[in-house]
Amino acid sequence: MGQGEEPALPRTERPDAPLYLASYLRRRARAAVPETATDPEAETRADPATPLYLRRFRERRADPDAPDAPPPVWNGEPLEVTPAWAEITRTKEVVPQTDAGAFRVAAQVHIIRHGETQGYSTESGLTPLGGWQAHRRGFDLSKGVREGEQVQIVCADTNRARQTAEHLHRGLLDGLDLWRRDAKVAEPRPMAEFRNFQVATPDGLRDVTSAFRMYHALMERYERVALGDRPMWLVEVDRFWNVQQGGADPIHHWMTIPMLHFEPPASCVRRFWAGFLRLVDEAPGARILCATHSGPIRAFAAWAAGYDPGEPYNTEEVLVKLKEGGGEALVAYRNRVQEVQVPPPAARPDWWEGIR
Repeated sequence: MGQGEEPALPRTERPDAPLYLASYLRRRARAAVPETATDPEAETRADPATPLYLRRFRERRADPDAPDAPPPVWNGEPLEVTPAWAEITRTKEVVPQTDAGAFRVAAQVHIIRHGETQGYSTESGLTPLGGWQAHRRGFDLSKGVREGEQVQIVCADTNRARQTAEHLHRGLLDGLDLWRRDAKVAEPRPMAEFRNFQVATPDGLRDVTSAFRMYHALMERYERVALGDRPMWLVEVDRFWNVQQGGADPIHHWMTIPMLHFEPPASCVRRFWAGFLRLVDEAPGARILCATHSGPIRAFAAWAAGYDPGEPYNTEEVLVKLKEGGGEALVAYRNRVQEVQVPPPAARPDWWEGIR
């Protein structure tokens, strides 16, 4: 370098455009090419930097066999999707029969469990909460009672069932008065057909609660004087109550374990049907409210469904709709509906006829 000359600094300009500028220039160049004249293969060879998805898209567009039809668009016509899905998911347990609305109901029966009770070993009746439960249940049922409809209220012959029927009656009347609807509501009455399952004792058939009181007195006597072996009926009652005291399900025990001195569940179902058909003959078309116990209700639901659906809660119900003609019925419990044949009297076997 000579004197007076400026020092030569290293050149810093880039021979190529920055990356962002190069990308911009490539996009501008591609946009200038008419799409109709695009050859996918040539473009791919010319610009291998084109993303793969874009190359495949252009290949499909240039394919002479590509369908020109637009994608299908719903034109507003019914696609029958909902009926088809309902048919696929339909089972006899969770969805009523498809012709459920096609028949006329000759009679509607509500089999209602009693309200909360003060105990199952005594006949002390309902608690205040149990009374409120039954009254509320009657009030709710009044919403479905039609003008001029006839309502029959029946019950088992125990204090808790009778008090439940009385509260149902009052709740129903209160609701009808509120809705200003006139209906013929009969006074509650006990019927032998709807009693709890029975226990065969030396004093004859007794309600299981009554049998417990007898059992309790005799067990105390046996323990006090040590008379020896207990009679068989006492052993079976002892087993039944021990199941409850142990925290298990005594009704399940009754429904699954054969007991010689306990009324079979099938017998409860038989007399319930006999009671319903007798009420239908006495008051055709009437709505029937039946306050009873959980054991017979559970046996009735198990008979209809083919399996044990579980213990009903206080004032929970099994709904029976008798079809016109009386030959068939729908039995609903906990959103499960089953169509059943109504057993005529001749088809209900009497297991003890001629047997001692």
